[in-house]
Amino acid sequence: MNFEIDEQQRDFASSIDAALSAADVPAAVRAWAAGDTAAGRKVWAQLADLGVTALLVPEKYDGIDADPVDLVVALERLGYWAVPGPVTESIAVAPILLADDERAAALAAGELIATVALPPSVPRAVNADVAGLTLLAADGQVSDASAGAAHDSVDPTRKLFDVTASGAVRPADTARAYEFGVLATAAQLVGAGQAMLDQSVEYAKQRTQFGRIIGSYQALKHKLADVHIAVELARPLVYGAALALAEGSPDTARDISAAKVAAADAALLAARNSLQTHGAIGFTQEHDLSLLLLRVQALRSAWGDPTLHRRRLLEAL
Repeated sequence: MNFEIDEQQRDFASSIDAALSAADVPAAVRAWAAGDTAAGRKVWAQLADLGVTALLVPEKYDGIDADPVDLVVALERLGYWAVPGPVTESIAVAPILLADDERAAALAAGELIATVALPPSVPRAVNADVAGLTLLAADGQVSDASAGAAHDSVDPTRKLFDVTASGAVRPADTARAYEFGVLATAAQLVGAGQAMLDQSVEYAKQRTQFGRIIGSYQALKHKLADVHIAVELARPLVYGAALALAEGSPDTARDISAAKVAAADAALLAARNSLQTHGAIGFTQEHDLSLLLLRVQALRSAWGDPTLHRRRLLEAL
């Protein structure tokens, strides 16, 4: 059996990489954290041009109605580049909650950025101050919501907001929306882990210590190899979870929780080893690695922390 993504999906990932590598995403992330979202919105506009924002939107609203595997392909690359904003909520969750809502067309076109609170696992909405639509969903229902008090996140680009319902309650597949949220977050964690590994490998080829390139030390080679193995073990679990979600497997919740746990652990290992490889410079605001370090810490607890998903995995087994 062949579990590789196909040529069209690889081309899709490459097109996202090409666009984001030319967009100076780190500068957009720093500006977003400072309250200036203009550059970040331009990044989102590029994603819309590539069809990323339309992936899960139904075709009747000018969406692509793509397979969850296609979502994982895209979200891994967005995690790699640390794209700011409510990525999981707007691209993966809102289209499910707005399946029969004409506003889904604006999501597909990139004209609308949405955020979502889905208690109890997601009690607050991220970036509700910049989103054009805030949704509150639970127990098979969804409504528009208004943002309340703001709370800081470990990642300054991800301010969290209390929300209260402000519109009519409508039926929605909130259980499926939650699974998409977890899957999308896991995919971003895999991408972030890969990005930190790539940065560490490149830095290890340049930094010297005791008169030698640090990449020549066997201990460092082993640490970076451990990260590579962790990421490569997490990635197929994420894709397997996407297949389970696409097929409506009875094991979907189990597979998605396993993917989130593995992705979170791999990204955390990548963060720790990257910081050791770079030294203190890696955590300075001027170094791009710091953006990924903070993003991983935030995404590990987003859409259910590892403890919650280990419990859900154990119950499924």
